[in-house]
Amino acid sequence: MKNKRQSKDPHAEREAERYENPLPSREFVLQVMEEEGAPVAVEQLYKLVGIRKAERDVFNRRLAAMERDGQIIRNRKGALCLAEKLDLIAGRVQGHQDGFGFLIPDGGGEDLFLSPREMAQVLHGDRVMVRPGGLDRRGRREGKIVEVLERVNKQLVGRLIREQGVVMVAAEDHRFNQDVLIPPGQDMKAKAGQVVMVELIEQPSAYAKPIGRVVEVLGNYADPGMEIEIALRKHYLPHQFSHETMALAEQFKPKVLAKDWKGRIDLRELPLITIDGETARDFDDAVYCEPIATSGDKKEPKGWRLVVAIADVSFYVRPGDALDKEAYDRGNSVYFPRRVIPMLPEALSNGLCSINPDVDRLCMVCDMQIDGKGKIKRYKFYPSVMRSKARMTYTKVYDMIINPEGELAREYAHIQPHVRNLYDLYQVLVKAREKRGAIEFETTETLMIFNDQGKIDRIEPVVRNDAHRLIEECMLAANVCASDFLKEHHHPVLYRIHEGPTEEKLEKVRGFMAEFGFQLGGGDAPHAKDYCKLLDKIKGRPDEQLLQTVLLRSMQQAVYSPDNVGHFGLAYESYTHFTSPIRRYPDLLVHRAIKAVLEGKKYKPGNWVELGMHCSMTERRADEATRDVQTWLKCYYMQDRVGEVFEGTVSGVASFGLFVALDGVYVEGLLHVTELGNDYFHFDNVRHMMTGERTGKSFRLGDRVRIKVARVDMETSKIDFVLASLNEASESTPGEKPAKMPAAKKPAKATTAKTDGAGRGRNTLGLPAAPGRKPKSKSTSPRTSRATSKSTRSTRGSKKK
Repeated sequence: MKNKRQSKDPHAEREAERYENPLPSREFVLQVMEEEGAPVAVEQLYKLVGIRKAERDVFNRRLAAMERDGQIIRNRKGALCLAEKLDLIAGRVQGHQDGFGFLIPDGGGEDLFLSPREMAQVLHGDRVMVRPGGLDRRGRREGKIVEVLERVNKQLVGRLIREQGVVMVAAEDHRFNQDVLIPPGQDMKAKAGQVVMVELIEQPSAYAKPIGRVVEVLGNYADPGMEIEIALRKHYLPHQFSHETMALAEQFKPKVLAKDWKGRIDLRELPLITIDGETARDFDDAVYCEPIATSGDKKEPKGWRLVVAIADVSFYVRPGDALDKEAYDRGNSVYFPRRVIPMLPEALSNGLCSINPDVDRLCMVCDMQIDGKGKIKRYKFYPSVMRSKARMTYTKVYDMIINPEGELAREYAHIQPHVRNLYDLYQVLVKAREKRGAIEFETTETLMIFNDQGKIDRIEPVVRNDAHRLIEECMLAANVCASDFLKEHHHPVLYRIHEGPTEEKLEKVRGFMAEFGFQLGGGDAPHAKDYCKLLDKIKGRPDEQLLQTVLLRSMQQAVYSPDNVGHFGLAYESYTHFTSPIRRYPDLLVHRAIKAVLEGKKYKPGNWVELGMHCSMTERRADEATRDVQTWLKCYYMQDRVGEVFEGTVSGVASFGLFVALDGVYVEGLLHVTELGNDYFHFDNVRHMMTGERTGKSFRLGDRVRIKVARVDMETSKIDFVLASLNEASESTPGEKPAKMPAAKKPAKATTAKTDGAGRGRNTLGLPAAPGRKPKSKSTSPRTSRATSKSTRSTRGSKKK
């Protein structure tokens, strides 16, 4: 029998929905402790919230989780205390390469400065409880570590160092500012300078450095592909499938079996096709469109039938099996230049679950009817078996659209009418998108082209055409239907949410726009339409790039959550990810939820909030790892261009200088404040500007500058620029022509911005962090040889979902 107070749990219904044997919610536990007004012994808490003996072990795990999250803390007598009553702040440690660090509070708010003395007892990423103190000499609020809540670092990747008989490993991530001591006999005979993986035996303390043992020797810095091997381990990306996982994947027959068709609608005769990038290998979606006459006049179609078929990954990957656990840990596939770390083994990702042409494939279908105004009138989901009629690329489809009588149109005459139908529907959907007020920023993605020696030959912009946009709109429609279906059936799910700008960001962007005579409408809660109206007004202006960038950076990052707050950027009240279950775990969860509803059941994977946080984390982790590799490769590419002159655009402004994106090469570097001129320059973070005190000379986000590449530091993956004079050509290396590029009308960004539903990775409105306090992480030192494959990159292309 439950305790009467436990029956008052305000979140009892939520806990019952998440767990078969629900416990008192965290909120209720905190409420009871608050009412007691004093530290509470664990045995006493059992009675207060009605915990039976059989439940104690499980409840103790909840208490331990609350301790790790900094909600409660044990005093010296073992009693539980409310952390907020002790004036303590829980958070995560963020290290800095110069030895100090910051506490990033869990609940947001001001970061606390951690001195080198405090940082001596922890490592970057650890979770700690801190007591706020006074201000340091620079006016920063300091903190003192009271307790380490969680040691998150078990292994580190770094370079082995031998000095006077002492063996140490310097972490590749410079935010780990302590070297790891290696005891005698624990180095696996690694040579000095080699890259190794270290397992921590002892964590650091106030009086001792961390101690570890080498568990893997990766090789030399000059080895091909080492930058990826380092990134995988630096960001703790799972990259080797377990024996159990591989064994399970290999049990499946290479072909779809007839017995698997049971309960499925046969769509094998429907001319479904896949449309992806040239280098894509895992095809998880196929599309078909036909006009529908909704009136007596069949010659005058009033709408369309759109069929989006998605690989039925959930048929093969079952909840709780080895494949599912591996997919959960990975969270998503990771796409590096020339290498992919898939979420699922190749037997599934490129085999049974990939919609290859002319073979039977199991799929989940979203079958929609869309009216002449682009509104989805009705839809249904059902399991099916299909057979793709063609593996098409964006380039080919676009050629068929603009050249309907051309060679490719004749070659694919059997699907040309269906491509035309898709394009006609796209034109209607894009108008509906504009009417809805979805935000669309003009950004540039880049592609690295490698030569036979594995070095970057050039970096090219990826030009999106109407074939990309066509598929994007089809995927958006299916995702919206999936979200609506689960919402209507009151089934929990991970929504893809994107909140509007914060109050602070809104105030800054409005102040900035006012200086240019523009106003962002919408009051305290602007709509995406308000952003669109402003973007329309600034279109074509010389400072369009500047104003667009400021608007873009006012956006928050899109995440996964069971709390549906809508998608601000896409202007949807409800949105989720359904279309990529091969490479995104949230999509797999959505498929299972839809199947459960169709079967009259309920899918309970566990705590949906924690699932959302985990999937959001794996997405950010993948972004950071790929950004590290791309940054290193770009540094390697620029090594041979030191001394050359370029024109570029100020892409970021920070207190220590300007970040400049170079025209034509799509590389970004730092123009340090000391290189701006003989003056005291002051940073204005609201106006994104640096202004000289004496001269009044100013540099602003979006300004055009002429620079010279002064230094490329492979050790830290940084490129330094200096301002170039107008007569710099005569100062260049004899015989070398300065690499002056023509000024671009709309300078491309060096970073890659992706939209939701868009870019096979993350949301356009999940922005790269602006340069600032957070340090750039360390990468590798120069290598003399690279991989010998000639390719662009093994990615999914630029399909937007």
